[in-house]
Amino acid sequence: MPVALVIGASRGIGLELVRQYRADGWRVLACARSASGLEHVQGLGAEPIALDVTDSAAISRLKTTLSHIALDVAIINAGVLVGRGDSFAPSQADFDLAMHTNVLAAMQLVPEIEPGLRKAKGVLAMMSSRMGSIAEMSSPSELLYRVSKAALNAVAKAAALRLAGDGVRVLALHPGWVKTDMGGKGAALEVGESVHGLRNVIHNATDEQSGLMFDYRGTPIAW
Repeated sequence: MPVALVIGASRGIGLELVRQYRADGWRVLACARSASGLEHVQGLGAEPIALDVTDSAAISRLKTTLSHIALDVAIINAGVLVGRGDSFAPSQADFDLAMHTNVLAAMQLVPEIEPGLRKAKGVLAMMSSRMGSIAEMSSPSELLYRVSKAALNAVAKAAALRLAGDGVRVLALHPGWVKTDMGGKGAALEVGESVHGLRNVIHNATDEQSGLMFDYRGTPIAW
């Protein structure tokens, strides 16, 4: 039975990832911060793991939890959107929260989950955003979010280089504008459609694609 690890699984895209992988017969390990989130994933048949990605000690314990488990897919989905607007002067609190959750957590998670990915020669996917593309930036809106996702893209590239000799592929993924709590009701995509596409991109990932960024349709996005 293939195994998927979903980090940030309590709602939206993360919860739909759990739902779809379980529907296809996968074993799913689902990390969430809240008790309600853990109940949601357990109700879908996933194995719940309590994890706050801003808690470095909790992240360091993850390797023990995952010991001896080969991970066919690991998805770092946890992220926040704070400091909304085009301000070049976000508050210290907003900056620290965005960069800790969206960037530092991913950097700290990679060493904890890479042994399982090596065992299965799996795929590591980091949920990024087209808004993190410097080449495609045409507006300063949501600047703090853009900066954090651009940094996350660098983490994905570095992880791809780190794991290149182990058969592990690493992708940065743009899910599209999705109808979630973050995307809002006016978004263009239903969450099921986005996740179905993301899973296809992950499933078809090649060594040549490792370290690059793609949208949910498999279309490359420039850095």
